[in-house]
Amino acid sequence: MHPGVIQPSSTEIKNQILNSKNLEMAVRHMHEDGLVILEDVVPHEHLEILNRRMVQDAQTLRARGEDSPFNYNKGNIQQDAPPVAKYFFSSIFANPIATQITSAVLGPRPKWTFCSANSAMPTLLGEQPQRQPVHSDADFAHPAHPFALVLNVPLVTTTPENGSTEIWLGTHSKFGMDAQEGVHGERASGRINEALLRQREKVSPPMQPIIKKGSIIVRDLRLWHAGMPNSTEEVRVMLAMIHFSPWYRNRMLLQFGEDIKPVLETLEQQGKLGLEVPVDWLDSNEAMASYLDSGFGNSYDFDQEH
Repeated sequence: MHPGVIQPSSTEIKNQILNSKNLEMAVRHMHEDGLVILEDVVPHEHLEILNRRMVQDAQTLRARGEDSPFNYNKGNIQQDAPPVAKYFFSSIFANPIATQITSAVLGPRPKWTFCSANSAMPTLLGEQPQRQPVHSDADFAHPAHPFALVLNVPLVTTTPENGSTEIWLGTHSKFGMDAQEGVHGERASGRINEALLRQREKVSPPMQPIIKKGSIIVRDLRLWHAGMPNSTEEVRVMLAMIHFSPWYRNRMLLQFGEDIKPVLETLEQQGKLGLEVPVDWLDSNEAMASYLDSGFGNSYDFDQEH
């Protein structure tokens, strides 16, 4: 079993919209597997500009040691992208083809309320490589049908060597909270019961796919996965944005510098946004001074008002 891959034609990329056949294929993969990969949809030059800055930021965060926003282990760092227009490429953060897929699965104008990244750090000399436990990001009572999709954008090609995420296809729709251990808000919440893992791997073993630079991964929030060690000498940064169904009552707000506001307004006026984007707008200097002080992954509240 392999993850589904959509390779848009040059015409689809130029027009920033999938044809009906590719859209159907993407939606089918999302329902059956909980994941689909879109190849060649992000310009490499945009990724490279962002990657240079975020690699520096990752090293800064790692130097904080116990106070760093790590996920499960210190080799996996949670970090936000610089929230100002200089680094805000719509091809990355508001990619129309990715939004076309999330809208088809979740309903029109999904709500984008989470924007961060995780970085697989090179293993330091004398350290043992560490992997995350297999877990679900939906570590709270949640609907049994699609309600949230994660858009992962690796800033470089990801491989098993530099920490490509381990994924367990098909687990998004077959298991719920009863498969998990740990309490929401703990660093290690959402862990999947070991006996269930052993059963599932006989049916559909996990994999670490190679993801080409320029790709976007669309993943159901409920899907089992695990961050893996990075055995190379280079930091591997992967963005993570979450689109929620328009009916899903998540309370989070994005925090962006005010110079991003006209970028989003222009996209909306041109009919290219297709999202609800609730933002707590900050002075751009204030945003740059505070964006590295966000929490670790499981400290965010992806639940909804009841």
